[in-house]
Amino acid sequence: MTAPVTEPGSYKDTVNLPQTAFDMRANAVKREPELQQFWADQQIYEHLSQHNPGEIFVLHDGPPYANGALHMGHALNKILKDIINKYQLLRGRKVRYVPGWDCHGLPIELKVLQAMTPAERQASTPLELRQRAKQYALEQVDAQRRGFKRYGIWGDWDHPYLTLTPDYEAAQIDVFGQMVLKGYIYRGLRPVHWSPSSRTALAEAELEYPEGHTSPSIYAAFPMVSLAASAQALQPFLPDLGVGIWTTTPWTIPGNLAVAVNPDLTYAVVAVGGDNPVFKYLLVAAELVERLAATFGVDLTVQTTIAGKDLEHCTYRHPLCDRESPILIGGDYITTESGTGLVHTAPGHGQEDFEVGKRYGLPVLCPVDEAGNFTEEAGPFAGLNVLKDANPAVIAALEQAGALLKQEPYVHKYPYDWRTKKPTIFRATEQWFASVAGFRQAALDAIAQVRWIPAQGENRITPMVAERSDWCISRQRSWGVPIPVFYDEETNEPLLNQETIAHVRAIIAERGSDAWWELPVEELLPEAYRRNGRRYRKGTDTMDVWFDSGSSWAAVAKQRPELTYPVDMYLEGSDQHRGWFQSSLLTSVAVHGHAPYKMVLTHGFALDEQGRKMSKSLGNIIDPLVIIEGGKNQKQDPPYGADVLRLWVSSVDYSADVLIGKTILKQLADVYRKIRNTARFLLGNLHDFNPATDVVAYEDLPELDRYMLHRMTEVLSDVTAAFDSFQFFRFFQTIQNFCVIDLSNFYLDIAKDRLYISAANSPRRRSCQTVLAIAVENLAKAIAPVLCHMAEDIWQALPYETAVRSVFESGWLTIDPSWQQPDLAATWQQLRQLRTEVNKVLELARSEKAIGSSLEAKVLLYVPDESLRQQLQAFNPADSLAGNRVDALRYWLIVSQVELVDSVAAIEAAPYHLASDVAGIAVVKADGEKCDRCWNYSTQVGRSAAHPLLCERCIPALEGGF
Repeated sequence: MTAPVTEPGSYKDTVNLPQTAFDMRANAVKREPELQQFWADQQIYEHLSQHNPGEIFVLHDGPPYANGALHMGHALNKILKDIINKYQLLRGRKVRYVPGWDCHGLPIELKVLQAMTPAERQASTPLELRQRAKQYALEQVDAQRRGFKRYGIWGDWDHPYLTLTPDYEAAQIDVFGQMVLKGYIYRGLRPVHWSPSSRTALAEAELEYPEGHTSPSIYAAFPMVSLAASAQALQPFLPDLGVGIWTTTPWTIPGNLAVAVNPDLTYAVVAVGGDNPVFKYLLVAAELVERLAATFGVDLTVQTTIAGKDLEHCTYRHPLCDRESPILIGGDYITTESGTGLVHTAPGHGQEDFEVGKRYGLPVLCPVDEAGNFTEEAGPFAGLNVLKDANPAVIAALEQAGALLKQEPYVHKYPYDWRTKKPTIFRATEQWFASVAGFRQAALDAIAQVRWIPAQGENRITPMVAERSDWCISRQRSWGVPIPVFYDEETNEPLLNQETIAHVRAIIAERGSDAWWELPVEELLPEAYRRNGRRYRKGTDTMDVWFDSGSSWAAVAKQRPELTYPVDMYLEGSDQHRGWFQSSLLTSVAVHGHAPYKMVLTHGFALDEQGRKMSKSLGNIIDPLVIIEGGKNQKQDPPYGADVLRLWVSSVDYSADVLIGKTILKQLADVYRKIRNTARFLLGNLHDFNPATDVVAYEDLPELDRYMLHRMTEVLSDVTAAFDSFQFFRFFQTIQNFCVIDLSNFYLDIAKDRLYISAANSPRRRSCQTVLAIAVENLAKAIAPVLCHMAEDIWQALPYETAVRSVFESGWLTIDPSWQQPDLAATWQQLRQLRTEVNKVLELARSEKAIGSSLEAKVLLYVPDESLRQQLQAFNPADSLAGNRVDALRYWLIVSQVELVDSVAAIEAAPYHLASDVAGIAVVKADGEKCDRCWNYSTQVGRSAAHPLLCERCIPALEGGF
């Protein structure tokens, strides 16, 4: 028997207070790297990726560009991937994640050139430039890899894929070769997006469309000179009839070879009012007459109308060149939304123009060189730059020729080179193309077989593939994989066949693509072509970097035996519907007839808290490393650690653009702390618990504990569903609510009395610890995909032995089906609602200083519903030591006494009361004296000679009996 203790406050050493080394503060700057080192030392990822019992899971990494510091977009992307990978690992699958980098292309080449002096640039050979570019790319890879690992990202970091390695380049050549042999690759003259600032062709995915671009739009008229048989009704208006056109690129007028009309539109000949009009009559779309009259500021009076199809083969005279050109039938791109309804057509400067011209056998005139300057073919405009001084000169010439109707600025979206940030042009050049038309339907069929997350991703990529023109895959740069083609010196005919491709592929597999520049033509050619009486030269074009990265399924997923193809998932930003998702799809379908992926998940962009794009000029760039390590001023930019950054990723709806800033980070840090403090309480109250000996069987648990296990089944099922459906914000909300509402504010609040006051080894306390152990282990597992460092920290702090070293080796959540008790849950929903209402009255009494702690209160309840009343009576024993000593109203409500009264009058008589839908509630002062050990009030305090300061619970607790 415990010796009597009678001094006030001297019982504190008999209370079972929490004990744990798990710190309230994460100290993430120090602790997270320690945990990452633990994972590395123990080879946790490596072991699980090879030995988990489940199937292989491959999330194929879209290669970030090896250029520049990591930004929030990188963090969002890589952390999303890691959340999915870690969840799949916990579910028992063999996750194999190979990080990759896109290492070729113009941005790296430009960085290298910018670092060179003009003399060095002038003297450098393509091979020297390539070697510098390779060194720069590898330095960038190392820096970015360190950053990704600091985010807590797991993967095969020692064996990443790089698009510059010989094995990768050889696989890419192989993809190219197979497309050649299937007839999908051709060389042709056609307009492509051309960047004068980079002096190379660009893919659609290499363009951006900044707001606020202004073009000098013009309305002009070309004199009609002859009419087709179907258009003879227009004869009375010749020779004074002008064919009205509109363009936002006046510099393309020298390349005009036709005017296109929509066969389904009606066109009108209008008499032009005003003094001295440019043309007496104009031909325009009938639907636009009124709008054009307002634009020109003159009356336009309809004289006659004609169907668009009847205008075909009429001819007009070019106002600036000595040639006549036809009116042609265009397509549905000709509308009445803007312009005149007739489209100036220059086959060398536009995709639709080219297609229409091809149909009618027009030449492809492109009097513009690689720098964007007019050539001699442009006559008087030769030497002018089309993006600088050509527009004013062409407009002035049209005015002098009597062809200009109006000039006005036009604000619209216009393509810019995403690297140089300068405008591009459409320019017809000899390029290598992949004929998308040859496998378009197969690509569309493949898209329909893929699971798109969110589902609207399918609606984005489908029209892009359905409408895309042939893919220009050649680039006029040095830093890239060469297009392995030879040209006959005499005829300029390309030599590209199975034999030549296989020979070059074998050389590149051994020596890398530098061999194309290092070796003479004779060594690059197969034996049969070295002495066949012809002389050949090497091509100088490199492949589009989207072809590089778009071949990664072949160079990585198909080539590495530990991976699978098609892979389970691709995951990138939504801009990749026109980039990597599409280039990967097209190459895979062209070669194998199916998509390289089973699922595609897309996310939006990271914006600041005002929803603005991050930029240096706005000064709103948020550096992920500053979030993790803190800034120079750590009061302004505290070190939050990688887990808070990861928590942000889980909290947002990534399917749209996402916001981040200081306010958001502060809120997330608060959530992080709440989860951590919940874990700390759980761990602290398990310090003397041994699952091997102290677990209480489910059937012996009090009802409160069984309800809590049921609630855990609901919560953990919701968490599982959130990860399965890739709706990580649902995980975030569920875990936050579980820690704050279910645990901290409810169960743990009630549990403190049992944990601290009961005898250490009593069933009352051990049953609670049984639930806490289940809660803390499952909490660690549930947060592990997102808060991986905290989860591991919790696991390492468990005060008892576990079967595995790491939380990630423990498997997914442990839920016993027998814990699901929906009937019990229905009862407890009522009881929790009652508790909420009681807390309102307690708070009212506290605010009026009638009570301090809720233990100073006695609660009076009037319950009119008889069945509920009987239920509550069962939970309100007169003897405080009766029953299982847990399932009692006073403990659940955390008050010293509860009295069920027979009339509402007793409630209303109390100064602090409330009438709810469930019960009438009143709060009065508790009866008796305050127990010096548990702080409950009891009429039994003072009745024990040995312990005059203790209540009827604490005396047996000291003796091990409560």
